[in-house]
Amino acid sequence: MNGRPNIVLVHGAWADGSCWSGVIERLQADGYHVTAPQFPMTSTADDVARLRQVLNLQDGPTIVVGHSYGGQIMTALGTDAPNVAGLVYIAAFGLDNGESLADLLSQGPTPPALAHLFTDKQGFMWQPQDDFVQHFAADVDPVRAKVMHCVQQPIAGSAFNDAMGVPAWKSLPSWYLVATQDQAIPPDAQRMFASRMGATTIEVPASHVPMVSQPDEAAQLIKAAAETRTAMPAGHTGR
Repeated sequence: MNGRPNIVLVHGAWADGSCWSGVIERLQADGYHVTAPQFPMTSTADDVARLRQVLNLQDGPTIVVGHSYGGQIMTALGTDAPNVAGLVYIAAFGLDNGESLADLLSQGPTPPALAHLFTDKQGFMWQPQDDFVQHFAADVDPVRAKVMHCVQQPIAGSAFNDAMGVPAWKSLPSWYLVATQDQAIPPDAQRMFASRMGATTIEVPASHVPMVSQPDEAAQLIKAAAETRTAMPAGHTGR
């Protein structure tokens, strides 16, 4: 350890660990130990188990960063996250106790990026290329967005009905990047998540994938969280 927290990056649905590439480069250049694993997207419980597996490999305090459904995964760590020093939400879901993604998404019109999802015979939901390029990653070069679409990790439709337990953000300090041009999670919903968790918040003019289109801003917020938590013992929440 160099005195800095480790960084674990949690991708969301219709993405994979490679979506963090630009952020990883910037964090590694500043000497951070970074891990960006792949998640099965088979259920919230399975995805949390993968996150715990990765957290167990970390030597010391760790900042966990989640994008989109990745926020659901890290939020579901609950009160049992002994080496987690803080949470950074990047255009991510930050549900409260008893809430589900399905409940939240039913409260308004279907966002453009989610309008034409299709489900395969195994119950996994996929995103068509046109919606991915035009709405999900609207501010990413189309050539790159098509590559991102090719490596998308589909999500089990049943995960949308998984109810949140006690959220981790109630006992851990949080940071939030609001993507103001997001067509998957409405920006006002992101602001609501950030507000009720008391997160340190920035707003960036970006689509749903600011870690791809605005990696400098995403990395800076992660570094700000890490610097705030530097040298704090594991398990110390500071709240």
